[in-house]
This record gives sequence, structure tokens and C-alpha cells, in this order.
Amino acid sequence: MPLPLEIIGLTRPEITLVWEDDHRSVFPARELRIACRCALCIEEMTGRALLDPSKVPADVVADSIQLVGQYAMAVHWSDGHTTGIYNFRDLRGNCPCPDCVESR
Repeated sequence: MPLPLEIIGLTRPEITLVWEDDHRSVFPARELRIACRCALCIEEMTGRALLDPSKVPADVVADSIQLVGQYAMAVHWSDGHTTGIYNFRDLRGNCPCPDCVESR
């Protein structure tokens, strides 16, 4: 299981995860907020999106970030959303850097 050594992103427009192999994954904060898979954002039975991306402010940022065990992080967003959990395996697997995108 990939595990970040560092998470940088409080009140910033991007959240950066520095992994054990020194790789950096930089996610735009708004894109992570929109990608939330919690029951408030995604209909559990059908997978239908409940979150309207146009309702997420362009300047949304992480007000706090907490570890969830050793497998995920929970983000409290500046738009008041607090129920999303972001799995480290998924974050690493969906790294938006050009090298990772090219190798998928």
C-alpha cells in the first residue's frame, strides 16, 4: 500500500502528496473536492453523481487534513464538506503528473 511521507495543502489551491519513493502527486484542490466519493456526493446504489460541480467554489481549499488509519486521508473543505475520505492507493493510482498519466 502506498503511503505518503508528507501531505502539503492546507489553505492552498493544490494538495501535494510526497510518497515513500519521493514521487510527488499534485492535485488541484477543487478537482479533489469534486472527486469525493462519499454518500453525500455519490448515490451509493447507482453511483450517480449527487454533487453538482458548479456548486463547488473555484477557490475551495482544505481547511484541515487528517489521516484515516494508514490508508487514507479525510479532508475538511472550505465549502463546509467534511465527509469525504481519499484512499492513498487511489490517489497514487490516479496521480495526474505527466509520467503517471503516460504510463496508464
